[in-house]
Amino acid sequence: MLSSENEIGRRGLNNKKTKYLLAFTIPLLVWFYFCLPDPLFTVPYSNVLEDAKGRLLGATTAGDEQWRFPVVDSIPKKFEQSILQFEDAYFYKHLGVNPVALIKALYQNISAGEVVRGGSTLSMQVIRLSRQGRPRTYLEKFYECILATRLELRYSKREILNLYTAHAPFGGNVVGLEAASWRYYGRPPHLLSWGETATLAVLPNAPSLIFPGRNHGLLMAKRNKLLDKLMFNGILDSLDAELAKIEPLPLKPNALPQIAPHLLATKGTKDGLQINSTLELKTQEMVNRVVRRHHQSLKHNEIHNLAVLVVHTESGEVRAYAGNTEDPQNKNENAVDLIRAARSSGSSLKPFLYRNMLKQGQLLPATLLPDIPTYISGYSPKNFDEHFNGAVAADNALARSLNVPAVRMLQNYGVEIFLNDLKKMQFSTINKSSQHYGLSLILGGAEVKLWDLVKNYRRLAVDLIAYHDPKAYSRMHLDKSERQGFESDISNAPANWLTLQALTEMERPIIGNDWRTYESSKTIAWKTGTSFGHKDAWAIGVTPEYVVGVWVGNADGEGRPGLTGASTAAPVMFNVFRKLPGRSWFKPPEANLRPLRVCKQSGYKASKICPEHSMVSVPLRGDETALCPYHKLVHLDENQEFQVNSNCYSVSNMNTKPWFILPPVMEWYYASTDPYYTRVPAFRSDCIATTQRLDIIYPQPNAKLFIPTGFNGVKESLVFEAAYRSGGGNVYWHLDDQFLTSTRNNHQIELQPDVGKHLLTLVSEEGEVMQRSFEVVN
Repeated sequence: MLSSENEIGRRGLNNKKTKYLLAFTIPLLVWFYFCLPDPLFTVPYSNVLEDAKGRLLGATTAGDEQWRFPVVDSIPKKFEQSILQFEDAYFYKHLGVNPVALIKALYQNISAGEVVRGGSTLSMQVIRLSRQGRPRTYLEKFYECILATRLELRYSKREILNLYTAHAPFGGNVVGLEAASWRYYGRPPHLLSWGETATLAVLPNAPSLIFPGRNHGLLMAKRNKLLDKLMFNGILDSLDAELAKIEPLPLKPNALPQIAPHLLATKGTKDGLQINSTLELKTQEMVNRVVRRHHQSLKHNEIHNLAVLVVHTESGEVRAYAGNTEDPQNKNENAVDLIRAARSSGSSLKPFLYRNMLKQGQLLPATLLPDIPTYISGYSPKNFDEHFNGAVAADNALARSLNVPAVRMLQNYGVEIFLNDLKKMQFSTINKSSQHYGLSLILGGAEVKLWDLVKNYRRLAVDLIAYHDPKAYSRMHLDKSERQGFESDISNAPANWLTLQALTEMERPIIGNDWRTYESSKTIAWKTGTSFGHKDAWAIGVTPEYVVGVWVGNADGEGRPGLTGASTAAPVMFNVFRKLPGRSWFKPPEANLRPLRVCKQSGYKASKICPEHSMVSVPLRGDETALCPYHKLVHLDENQEFQVNSNCYSVSNMNTKPWFILPPVMEWYYASTDPYYTRVPAFRSDCIATTQRLDIIYPQPNAKLFIPTGFNGVKESLVFEAAYRSGGGNVYWHLDDQFLTSTRNNHQIELQPDVGKHLLTLVSEEGEVMQRSFEVVN
């Protein structure tokens, strides 16, 4: 009975001990489970930019001004062997703590009366590095042991080694193996020799005392001791060890590569980014050399900034990104990334208007367009050379980048429609109303980014590539906005083909000698642009392999004489293309091109009376264009010397033939540029003219004119001009019913009309009358 009571008492006591043990153990286990911080390191990291093959292109310091690269997935075998032999030979055998090493360290420290050895494993050192600023006490060491054990349960040995390698101090503001390798040797860690690797392996042991440039003797002794250990353990043979010992130590840190700094700044908006770009190191370095060479020349004209973007056509991968020129002091705003900067578009949008009008059946490639003085609601565009051609083929107008035909094309197409087209093309900076831009939209009235221009010029090529290889779409790098409805864009291929063909006809700028003498010359569709005031110069080139975009100017917006797309940006673009591989050209989308009979002289769809015609390939809707308006049947006398009509000549004796007749103003300018243009004969004196022969060039109907005052305070004159299709007859000028003068051959007069509304009346020698209302304003 008594023994039973004792047994019950012992059981109760054991239960109580068990409860106390559980009460103590469970919280301890919970604490142990959560004791390791997550994330372990909260330090900032450098942003690192690499090319497509993982080669370093540039890096920034971390937020605390340390060179600390993000943690990598692996480390070189040489460094792993070196650091383990130097710091923790039993790393792969212990669970975070090496008791033997700790006991030896404790004994040596007590014997010496000071700390001479730490005994820490690499796992414990990772914990210490993560707990920066903690005092080095025995209590802290004990806590490190606990956390190191927990570390081993969360991370693999490989991950722990990577954490140590990325956070170990290597002297000065250099943290981690990757940064140290570049700072001290200018190469990635996997390219270091045994001597270089051993040097870096011993640096974290005493980074405040030993770093390159100071205490070389002590650093060399530590390195050589490690090399001897590597040889002793059979990792190195004696020859390799001796050769490694004679390698020199680094004297001072090197500057890290800064090969694409503007892309790094654009991508690295957060700390700790490992940016694996699509850049190609050799291509990027080539572009940098071209930029430096042209900058040396351009700066003599006070042109300081230049940007180049090279994109692989099919994939859309950026192969070179030079956002600006180099200037360590940034005194000319060289830190600005001009690939992403919004600048006046100049003429760079013209190909898209041409392409869209071709696709919609509103234009044929060689359609004659008016190139004459133009005044539209107070807007008066001028060609770059300030000359007029009278009439010019559409493809030739695009190749020559003529402004007046482009403005007239936009007026016919519609500003609102073209603006919507540009917005669909993802031009991010074209975001205002059509009223804001007006017709100047096609001549630089909008701002664009080089990035957006290159992307959309590439689309001219992409649709052609995909037309012949539909699977190409799946290989292309397209953002979400581009993918929406992208498959249907294959319908652009015919118009894109004709647009690119037109852009190959531009006369290339002379670079040393005529470009055609170069064996490396290749077919390139290219376009230039120059903004008002010579502030922005553009050049964009397209081949099946690459798209190259160039901007030249001053980042602060200062214009410079001679700053044009043809003279400054195009030479840069061609120099880049000469060094890029590839000489192929696009195949035409023949199945989606239709043959069309066109008039040879006008480029319009041939009418029945067009005397000469040819067959050309046009988009499917090309047949919707108008018939030739410039060929008319004229009736001549027997000798074909004069025009006649039934009022003055027998119909049976008339010679009727088709004649190419331009309107008077177009003819006035066109005849001076085309020696083959033959004016229609004048009407015989006894016949009444039935076609318009007289027209007023300036002023335009209902124009509001301003008469400026010169520097001397004297009011200047306005030059009024007329076109008269005749054999040299007189034109009589009247203003408000008052006769002014007569002109012959050159029909221009200077006037200083008073402020107010006026009526200009012209009377030809044949009695034809032309009137024009205008108003002079203050």
